[in-house]
Amino acid sequence: MRLFLWLLALMAAAIGIAVTARFNPGNVVLFYPPHRIDLSLNFFVVLQVLLFVLLYVLIRAFRATVKMPGRVASYRQRKRERDGNKGLREALKALFEGRFGHAEKAALRAAELPENAGVAALIGARAAHRMRQTARRDNWLARLSDDPVLKTARLMTMTELLVDDHQPEAALEAVRELNASGTRHIHALQWSLKAQQQAKNWPEVLRLVRSLDKHRALHPALSSRLRELAYDDLLSDAAHDAESVRRVWASVPAADRIKPFVACRAATALNARGLHDEARQVAEAALAADWDERVVRAYREAAAPAGTPALLTQIEHCEGWLRERPTDAELALTLGSLCLKQKLWGKAQRYLEQALSDASDSRMVRESHLKLAQLHDALQQPEEAANHYRQCALATIL
Repeated sequence: MRLFLWLLALMAAAIGIAVTARFNPGNVVLFYPPHRIDLSLNFFVVLQVLLFVLLYVLIRAFRATVKMPGRVASYRQRKRERDGNKGLREALKALFEGRFGHAEKAALRAAELPENAGVAALIGARAAHRMRQTARRDNWLARLSDDPVLKTARLMTMTELLVDDHQPEAALEAVRELNASGTRHIHALQWSLKAQQQAKNWPEVLRLVRSLDKHRALHPALSSRLRELAYDDLLSDAAHDAESVRRVWASVPAADRIKPFVACRAATALNARGLHDEARQVAEAALAADWDERVVRAYREAAAPAGTPALLTQIEHCEGWLRERPTDAELALTLGSLCLKQKLWGKAQRYLEQALSDASDSRMVRESHLKLAQLHDALQQPEEAANHYRQCALATIL
């Protein structure tokens, strides 16, 4: 439609010019003594139009010639930007596809554009790391050492890659530099937690777990497992004496003290250093909050000396618990062992035989037979004692 209108306008203009030129008797005289030139007005108008077109073409050609270097530079810049952006897109695509060699090559092309150099270096570092090319990875990251805009991205990438490469000390150095710049966010805490775990710095692991739990940034199962690992290491350290174990236990938050695994490890550590009174208190508090067989076993190992009020109190506690849990074999074994130590022979035999009948694993069967054998030995019943020793040996073999 537009072409049709243009043709219509040109045809109308041509007709108008032809009609006007036909009935135009005008004359133009150019006089420069001693010369004189006579021209018709129509011809003069045509000459003017041609002269204007010629001047316009010459001026455009001159301007185009003057602007040619700038246009060439602009074209080359656009081409570099186009190639650099294309390389960056290809590098990202190849990285996500797992084609790390292609990703690094594309990152090299993308890095030729200064605006893309930083991001391309991060991509190249990740690609080189996945190919286990640590030297090339470090070279990529070194390109960003003087770039303040990408400092956080560089340090976060370094932390992640160094943790994955099992270099916790170097990773923690990057975390410290990141924290020094005032940047503290959840992802940094998560990678710092992994680095501290690799470095086996368990007090710091506990601190980070608590911090991440406040932000709900850890799965509850993972948080519980990390706490268990940390407390297991802290409380099982053979270098601890009685006083140092007390100090470690005093540093444990009240909410963690009643958790079964923590209470079990603490009671075991206290028992190993002769702190049976503290071990009993730990176990009783944990059992009051959450019943667990491991804590019951630690409570049995924390038995007070025979004939003391503390042992009688333990027996009373266990009898109360057994009324609530009449089929708990571990509790019956504990109560039978305590009664045996207190020389309450009838009760000891009844509870140990109950534990034996309700036992669910070979360990409990073995311990029940052993305690019954010791009971019959104390009662001067060698045949019954020998039978239980034999059954204990068989349970050990099986």
